[in-house]
Amino acid sequence: MPIQLLIATANTHKVEEISGLLGEGYELVSLRAFPDLEMPEETGVTMAQNARLKAQACAGASGLPALADDSGIEVDALDGAPGVYSARWAEGSDADRIQALLGKLADVAEGARGARYRCAICVAYPDGKLLEAEGTCEGRIALEPRGENGFGYDPIFEITAETGAPFAYEGRTMAQVPPEIKAQVSHRARALTQIKSLLHLNK
Repeated sequence: MPIQLLIATANTHKVEEISGLLGEGYELVSLRAFPDLEMPEETGVTMAQNARLKAQACAGASGLPALADDSGIEVDALDGAPGVYSARWAEGSDADRIQALLGKLADVAEGARGARYRCAICVAYPDGKLLEAEGTCEGRIALEPRGENGFGYDPIFEITAETGAPFAYEGRTMAQVPPEIKAQVSHRARALTQIKSLLHLNK
């Protein structure tokens, strides 16, 4: 019997990525099935808190187990910023946020541009039970955007030896690699691997 989950995000890129990473054995429900459901403000000071807020609100309003994530990029030279504010780092599009981040790093040498993607995932059940996990993906910030795949900061997130990707992909950005490579090493993939194990233990 498939595991039913409400995917608690309006971000179509995230929905597609989560669906692909979960694979078979799940009955995924879109937020479109609940047009009156209002997502809570992301008032948490950590990604884990924001994921929990969204999952709990959606589970309570829908009566279904709800999976929510919060993710972002942490840059060492900026003391971990933009972090939890990654999606709100600058007004406008992903391209605008990328340029804002590159501007902050204009005087930072290539060897000091270490960064990581972080993803926190929470599955909340209507009875209050929570399943939670986090995943990270190490890399560095490129000097300029490259690549057409992915979304968010992928065009400037450069793969390094610490990323865990095959050696042939080192030096490429996450927007330059095939989806199957990203699915092996991404922060969201690593968090979802943990969540999948917990879901099957709680069937």
